[in-house]
Amino acid sequence: MKKGFFARLNEAKWSYVFIAPAVLLFFIFVLGPVIASFYWSFTEYDAIHVPKWVGLDNYKNIFFNDPRFWKAVRNTFLYTVGIIPPGVALSLLLAIAVDQHIRFKSFFRTIYFIPSVTSVIALSVIWKWLFAGEKYGLINHILMLAGLQPVDWLMSPVWTLPAIMIMSIWAGLGYNMILFLAGLQAIPKTVYEAAEIDGAGAFEKFWYITLPLLKPITVFVVIIGFIASFQVFERVYIMTQSELGIGGVLDSALTIVAYIYDMGFRKFKMGYASALGYIVFVVVFTITMINIKFVKTRIEY
Repeated sequence: MKKGFFARLNEAKWSYVFIAPAVLLFFIFVLGPVIASFYWSFTEYDAIHVPKWVGLDNYKNIFFNDPRFWKAVRNTFLYTVGIIPPGVALSLLLAIAVDQHIRFKSFFRTIYFIPSVTSVIALSVIWKWLFAGEKYGLINHILMLAGLQPVDWLMSPVWTLPAIMIMSIWAGLGYNMILFLAGLQAIPKTVYEAAEIDGAGAFEKFWYITLPLLKPITVFVVIIGFIASFQVFERVYIMTQSELGIGGVLDSALTIVAYIYDMGFRKFKMGYASALGYIVFVVVFTITMINIKFVKTRIEY
């Protein structure tokens, strides 16, 4: 028996009542700040005085009169290139390793995944201790045991960004490993059996079966990694902050989001920081759409 119009209207009314708190919070804490920051990006605003409209001056100054912005872009690009390829490759190798018939398989999966569910703040503090300069850090202690000279990791303009890359690759292995592991377990075993009958070896099965069928997972991991690399902030802030600011010596590890924080919450140039934020949004959105457009494919087993 179909419900009457007023009964359906009453049900719809109560459904709106139940979702109203979530919608209200979304407008207040998400959509509202997005709209406000878009307006502020065209103003000179210090979070105290009334915003002063300056039009496109913030964007012009960013692109033509701000060498620190281009330094942050360069560092962010190097960081992205430095962590995504090795991170994806190592995660795939780990997934293949723990997918084998070995003892304590569940234990190894858990151990590798623990960094992914650990606070980034805690991980950054631990790695800052590991990278401590002279003979105090564990990594330098190991280098000296091997007969090598210690490295002043976080106080060197050469080594600060690579040190953060090493920490980021390690921290992201577990999450990507789980994604690749799910993809591996979804590949039908009959495909491998047919390849073995045709005489395919381990490398041929990996190159012609595993990699092509893992393409959707690989694309997802790359896109998520790209977005995360452009938003990296906490580890840069914790591992490089000093009384002089954040970003390391000579801004050697200054990333774009760290620069936004520096301009907005240390120098209180909220309008300028808002313009920086929208530039990052446009870049990330554009590259993500390009990746989805050119690598989207249909997988048939």
